[in-house]
Amino acid sequence: MASSGVSHSVNNLSASTLRPTTNGAAEKAVAEKDASETSLQVSARSGDQTHRRLKSRHIQLIGIGGTIGTALYVQIGRGLINGGPASLFIAFTIWCSFILAVTLSMAEMVTYLPISSPFIRFAGRYVDEAFGFAAGWNFFIFEAALVPFEVTACNVIIHYWSDAVPVGGIIAIIVVLYALINLLAVQWYGEAEFWTALGKVLLIVGLLIFTFVVMLGGNPLGDRFGFRYWSSPGAFATLYHEGSLGRWLGFLQCLIQASFTIAGPDYVSMAAGEAENPRVVMPRAFNAVFYRLTAFFVLGSLAVGILVPYNDAEMTLAFSTGQPGAAASPYVVAMNRLHIRVLPDIVNAMVLTAAFSAGNSYVYCASRSLYGLALEGKAPRLFTRCTAKGVPVYCVLAVLAVALLSFLQVSNDAAIVLQWFVNLVTASQLINYSVICVTYLRFYAAMRAQGLSRDALPYRAVLQPYAAWYGLVGCVVMAFVSGYPVFLPGMWDVPTFLFSYTMIGVCPALFLGWKVLKKTRFYRADEVDLLKNVDEIDEYQRTFVPSPPKNALDRALDWMFG
Repeated sequence: MASSGVSHSVNNLSASTLRPTTNGAAEKAVAEKDASETSLQVSARSGDQTHRRLKSRHIQLIGIGGTIGTALYVQIGRGLINGGPASLFIAFTIWCSFILAVTLSMAEMVTYLPISSPFIRFAGRYVDEAFGFAAGWNFFIFEAALVPFEVTACNVIIHYWSDAVPVGGIIAIIVVLYALINLLAVQWYGEAEFWTALGKVLLIVGLLIFTFVVMLGGNPLGDRFGFRYWSSPGAFATLYHEGSLGRWLGFLQCLIQASFTIAGPDYVSMAAGEAENPRVVMPRAFNAVFYRLTAFFVLGSLAVGILVPYNDAEMTLAFSTGQPGAAASPYVVAMNRLHIRVLPDIVNAMVLTAAFSAGNSYVYCASRSLYGLALEGKAPRLFTRCTAKGVPVYCVLAVLAVALLSFLQVSNDAAIVLQWFVNLVTASQLINYSVICVTYLRFYAAMRAQGLSRDALPYRAVLQPYAAWYGLVGCVVMAFVSGYPVFLPGMWDVPTFLFSYTMIGVCPALFLGWKVLKKTRFYRADEVDLLKNVDEIDEYQRTFVPSPPKNALDRALDWMFG
């Protein structure tokens, strides 16, 4: 029954996209009104008051905006120092394979049922309500805590040029901008994220081209250095110890950095409930994750190892002294080494855009995760209220309230406290990915137990369920390994231990607390409800009328990124 429903919705989708349209203003208005009314009617029955206003190009770039942050441009240099170019490249390549496994698991579930805060709600539906409660609050805490972190990053980057602007003024401006973008309407978020994410793409592509040109001698020094730094000082750096053990620990540190740097499917999925034509748009967005991971992270990790030796004095000093902005970026260090001017300022400006965009993504994802929790009864009902334009206003305000913690940066001592607060939840990302894999395994088992064919799904992931098991094992292992330095001889530090492992203890506590309070139980595969909300998505797909582009620019952008 479920499989035929999905197949039917896809077939009707094809018919709906062939409906004749004209270019008249009246027809455009009718089309937009019909699409809006359909979205409202379908979502109202489930209590979801968000609107489906995000187009394919918005979804594609939202995925990039959430994936790429300042770590790809700046913090990646710390990994180069710790492990050397070969360790960095191998670690990032290996971790991309785990993220792809998580993406495959997420994509199959979300394209089948594209609702608000999908993987949080699926965890409660397919595994255990207490599991969904713990997963939802873990994700919300993680995303909300990263907002003040990115606001602080923007402030630091701006001080690359000047200290004239007061810290509090910069923070206030950024928080107000986040409020305007996220509260006005969801299409404002989509447009803002589209353009800022496009800037990220242009920056990383430009830096990869820059690497290729200068390594072949296209630089003011005429130095054709190629892969010189892989042989001198070497491909592998030692960390904590000499010899093979030191090289292994250096590689492990690079793998840990990769596990916190590389993100992807969760940011795409959080927009599923507000995407136009989701069963067509979402598969494209998830498929694009493979190309983003390869181009941005694998090639990016290769590029920095080509440009700068791992023992470069300027880069080491920049990290050890906490120099502002992109001063510690391997790309900026390489430009300085090659006597290239102006470009470092351009890179810093683009990194500022990346930081702002990442913070914007965190506001969006954190607010939607809280909204999803409220819809499922796991957060106060107040957070289900939306504006007339479909924005969960109280959820956004709650996240912005957390963002006010960035004002702690006015005090240096408080800034340290803020960094501790952010470090406290860094393991949450790995927990999120573990949750996705566990949820998919139960979804897969339920499909088999109930005799439903995966062939009828809008997106049928390859290598399943093995990919989900692979992703689960990798994420669980890395969650426990992430704080390994405290266990080395002479390096025990209680605060570092707590910051690394607290969330690993908090999440089971949330799970057990809700389980005892609500007396929930694990669902057997044959009793998992795979049909809830499916008819609403089917109806939306059957009656979907694409909103026509407003102008020639929209038409061109839809064609390029749709």
